[in-house]
Amino acid sequence: MDAWRSGFQSANSGVTVNYDGIGSGDGRKQFLSGAVQYAGSDAYLTDDEIAQAKTTCQNGDVVELPVYISPIAIAFNLKGVDSLNLDGPTVAKIFDGKITKWDDPAIAKLNDGVKLPSTAITPVHRSDDSGTTQNFTQWVKANAGDAWPYEPSQTFPVKGGQSAQGTPGVAQTLQGGEGTIGYIDSSQVGKLGSAKIKVGDAFVAHSPEAAAAAVAKSDVVSGRATSDIAIDINRTLTDSSTYPLVLVSYDIGCTTYADANTAALVKGFFSYVVSDAGQQAAASAAGSAPLSSDLAAKAQAAVDAIKLG
Repeated sequence: MDAWRSGFQSANSGVTVNYDGIGSGDGRKQFLSGAVQYAGSDAYLTDDEIAQAKTTCQNGDVVELPVYISPIAIAFNLKGVDSLNLDGPTVAKIFDGKITKWDDPAIAKLNDGVKLPSTAITPVHRSDDSGTTQNFTQWVKANAGDAWPYEPSQTFPVKGGQSAQGTPGVAQTLQGGEGTIGYIDSSQVGKLGSAKIKVGDAFVAHSPEAAAAAVAKSDVVSGRATSDIAIDINRTLTDSSTYPLVLVSYDIGCTTYADANTAALVKGFFSYVVSDAGQQAAASAAGSAPLSSDLAAKAQAAVDAIKLG
């Protein structure tokens, strides 16, 4: 977002775009209340939220643009270990507090030849309502079977444990403790170790390319306005070229604004974000996967629907 703001403002003298990364849940709440002109979210609007947005959008439609595709990394801080293989049931038991030591047989079985210490595992989750949490719990639910009894949610469903505010907070907490493990946007992994997840018969590392391949093999949510491009990510892909533990971040706005200047500014900013220049800026700044040409064209068509009420 910082890269997008900088690029757009540099090309448009006198324009200021303000953005506060307060988490997906709070961002959508502020948008629906009319407190902000657009929002960013790592989870698309629910049907109930779309109904609420009718008032916010002057009886127009929601504009929901996939603008940022990134893998969610299962990152950890374990001395002497940089990479591990983990499958859905094992991840579920770790984050549900059922596996508590790094040398647990379930982890060792997936990592033949890796010297695992008996260090205690400290799972770290988001303390705020989070689209990253929703995406993570969707993947766990789809891949863990009976090992994960919870429904996908923006609020982490397991009580207790260690938590932190926002992706930067989780990353900092992981870095500050030995034996920690958490889920974060892959751009924030830094020097932390990270897991390969089981996809079909293979273990796949997070990468922008594999995340983009997973999105390409997923479907757009049906029954919504043409300006609403919400993607139902297939979490159970078996193609080893994909990484289905992925988040798609959305820019959310309205097709109709009461103020002409607001409509023009939102339309201009969104157009820049989905353009080749905007997507390359994001890739350079945060390591995301640029939108495919097909998805970028659909997004620009949605942006073109923005008008003065």
